[in-house]
Amino acid sequence: MKILAVCMGNAERLPGKSYKTGIYKHQVGGNVLVDGEGLVGDTICNRKHHGGVDQAVYLEGSLTLDWWAEVLARPIDPGTFGENMVVGGLDNRIVAVGDQFIAGDLVLEVTSARIPCATFAARMRDPLFVKRYTQAARPGIYCRVLTSGAVAAGMTVDHVQYEGEKVTMPEMITTFGKVLGAQDRNRYLAAPIHYKLRNILEVQARA
Repeated sequence: MKILAVCMGNAERLPGKSYKTGIYKHQVGGNVLVDGEGLVGDTICNRKHHGGVDQAVYLEGSLTLDWWAEVLARPIDPGTFGENMVVGGLDNRIVAVGDQFIAGDLVLEVTSARIPCATFAARMRDPLFVKRYTQAARPGIYCRVLTSGAVAAGMTVDHVQYEGEKVTMPEMITTFGKVLGAQDRNRYLAAPIHYKLRNILEVQARA
């Protein structure tokens, strides 16, 4: 696999909205440093729901973006979904929490699935897009940074699958906001999931 695009954004105002967002990502050239907080120089406006150590980098697989382009009947340029990187030959559905993506010195570890929001729907100019994205069950991939490094389009990426029990991206978006049974909850907690979800599940376990 290769990195097809590296994308960053500036604070831009959504049409018809009063607030600014960093969801408008654009493909950039050259090397980009990625540290524990994500791509250095990338803009994240809403820190409550975006960014942070456990969703420092947002990946999309090219096969998933190709699927969306066919469904939406229009090209999906790199950065359209707000992703930081597009990985060639990757289908988001096969990715699980704990999988690693390694490009040069950079080591990313998958923590969670991208959950759509109203800003995403506004970006796509489709008020029903949150529902469509959720039902499609092909969510984007959030990662933490295990080892910092510089990345650029064209770099080789190794996808190393998690050896434990799988918690896949489709499952994560399907179960979002739901109370898990004890067996599934324990499986989730055994994986290196996003710390916010871990806190929620640990509270459920004590209830």
